[in-house]
Amino acid sequence: MAKKKIKEKKFTKKLLHKYRLVILNEDTFEERFAIKLTRLNVFILSSLSAISLVFFTVLLIAFTPLREYIPGYSSAKLKKKATILNYKTDSLVQELELNKRYYASIRKVLTGDVATLDFNRDSIIEEAKNDLDILQVPTNREDSLLREKVAKEDKYNLFEVAGDQSSYILFPPVNGTISEGYNLEEKHFAVDVVVPVNTPVKATADGTIIFAEWTVETGYVVIIEHNRELISVYKHNSAITKTQGDVVKSGEVIAMSGNAGELTTGPHLHFELWSKGYSIDPTNFINFE
Repeated sequence: MAKKKIKEKKFTKKLLHKYRLVILNEDTFEERFAIKLTRLNVFILSSLSAISLVFFTVLLIAFTPLREYIPGYSSAKLKKKATILNYKTDSLVQELELNKRYYASIRKVLTGDVATLDFNRDSIIEEAKNDLDILQVPTNREDSLLREKVAKEDKYNLFEVAGDQSSYILFPPVNGTISEGYNLEEKHFAVDVVVPVNTPVKATADGTIIFAEWTVETGYVVIIEHNRELISVYKHNSAITKTQGDVVKSGEVIAMSGNAGELTTGPHLHFELWSKGYSIDPTNFINFE
């Protein structure tokens, strides 16, 4: 027990024993600086210095841009770019989904897969009578003559206004003999024009190409969207000269005719016209001969 107390006293004495740190001039041995230290002072100063160094290092890493140079930390600029790219990706996914639905609807129209609606004829007639009873609009002779004239002009008319037809001319995509005409009963919503292979196929009007790809059944297919909700379709081509998104002018070459696809019966162009989602007979507006 006594030995233990002696050791503790020696240890305490060593900690509190004073030392003198002197800095001398090497040439003259003149004392320049002196300080009294103990081992306990040195330990405390070293501990405080280490704690301060760790504390300021943490502050430097946490609250200054220097942390970007440490592996594992991402920069604020990189985070901002990642956020912007995330928003853009989300927008592109939504746009892609809308395009898929749009092309799916066009494909249904082109293949004739359009659902028919069953109407109750008697209920429609009764509803029309009720509407006429409600809307009793007084008419005169001039009004009746004008209505009759407009009805005759708009019958089977492709355009919104009859007068627009003179300023909107459809260019024949090819010139040749029609082997199979437009037939609604057989769901042949087009005309087949016989032409030699590699005959230039031209755009029937100004527009934007919304589809230009190869299909197994009809070879190379080009679909152009024109003004006034008009769409033209060109099938069984051997090659195409335009891509989706290209803007074309009336009479501009868009493809080369051929005998491509499983459904072809010989070298010809399968040409369709659609107005506001309804197929129309191209021969009513274009002379292919």
